[in-house]
Amino acid sequence: MSIWFRDVTLADCKKLDAGQGNKGTLMTTLGIEIVEIGDDFMRATMPADPSVHNPLGIVHGGANVALAETVASYAANFVVDFEQYYCVGQEINANHLKASRKGVLTATAKPVHMGKRSSVWEILIHNSANELCCISRMTAAVVKR
Repeated sequence: MSIWFRDVTLADCKKLDAGQGNKGTLMTTLGIEIVEIGDDFMRATMPADPSVHNPLGIVHGGANVALAETVASYAANFVVDFEQYYCVGQEINANHLKASRKGVLTATAKPVHMGKRSSVWEILIHNSANELCCISRMTAAVVKR
């Protein structure tokens, strides 16, 4: 059974990526892309290239958090009636477990709690070798328009 308020497509996500006035967003800048939508999860990727590295040549922890918050925020907004509500990140944490230097990072967001005023999402980020690199949890506030 699907958790989404309505049918969601990758094209819907691409529209959001374009941002206000089609000027782009952080997702565009970091190369984050929603790549899969399941019945109870959303998956995004981000290249682990020098554009998201820290000075040591590994993926910056903040880039991991941006990837995690992006996929969880998109998911949170698609489980509510977007005509009446929108969701924003209220709190996020991350445990960085393994450094990444190259390849593609894949983040999968699944709900832990979906309530009337907030939702909580677990995000697992894996590297190209399918090793767990980061685990994150984000709380989204559900805001009435």
